[in-house]
Amino acid sequence: MALKWLDKRIKWVFTLPAVLFVVLMMVFPLGYTLRLSFYEWSMSALTPPKWVGLANYKELLSGERFWRDFGITVYFTFAAVLIQIVLGVLIAVLLNRKGRGKNIAKTIFLMPMVATPVAMGMVWLLIFEPSIGVLNVILKSVGLNPLEWLGSVKQVIPSLIMIDTWQWTPMICLLVLAGLTTLPQDPYESADVDGASTWQKFVYITLPLLRPTILVAAMLRLIDALKTFDIIFATTQGGPGSSSETLNIYGYILAFQNFKLGMASTLLVVFFMIVLGLTMGVIWLRKRLEVAA
Repeated sequence: MALKWLDKRIKWVFTLPAVLFVVLMMVFPLGYTLRLSFYEWSMSALTPPKWVGLANYKELLSGERFWRDFGITVYFTFAAVLIQIVLGVLIAVLLNRKGRGKNIAKTIFLMPMVATPVAMGMVWLLIFEPSIGVLNVILKSVGLNPLEWLGSVKQVIPSLIMIDTWQWTPMICLLVLAGLTTLPQDPYESADVDGASTWQKFVYITLPLLRPTILVAAMLRLIDALKTFDIIFATTQGGPGSSSETLNIYGYILAFQNFKLGMASTLLVVFFMIVLGLTMGVIWLRKRLEVAA
């Protein structure tokens, strides 16, 4: 009797460890962070958590620092992802062509994606170094004035976008390459018969067929770029001043420098809702485009 009962429910027995893992590693931390966001808890004062309700949310959303960091996060995220999408699609199309050394080029091109973020940040610090950095040496050699790169309020975000683009364009390229291998060849053969140029085939055949793949790649990169922390912290730590302080950096400062765990949890909850809303928006857009197609 027991064996018969177990046989009917064997699928739940095998999936139970995975479900428990998800609950322990994802649901519990999210729930605990949400609960903590309704408390005022300053570890520097060594006082127990105090229930404050929505006071943390009111203070956070009414503060100028949150909206400034939100603007920096949006600027960094959308500029970086847009550049990476354009470059990733173009490079993927080039690498998809037949030619000698194509596999070697793919391997070299994908190397930045597997580099250790902190070590990569140290390398870029040397590249951007104002006096002996490679980029300023190149600028001086062609008669241009050196730039401050990470030390300038106006140049720090474009410099960070450059690092992020160097690291994650290969991921976009890899996804688009996978999409290119699944495209049907009949439209291209018909276009060749009609005398279409390479550019016309790219615009009117390749891009429309790749639209679902590009949307998926954009969604993955948007979510990941919004959460960027390691590269920014390893290179600028939010500086100079607060000119590169994203919401993730702000959350780190609140939690581990100011020891305001309640306010840090509030920021993380709001940030999670922003990422969730953006993800749902991209999914909705993808479905609408699929229906329209």
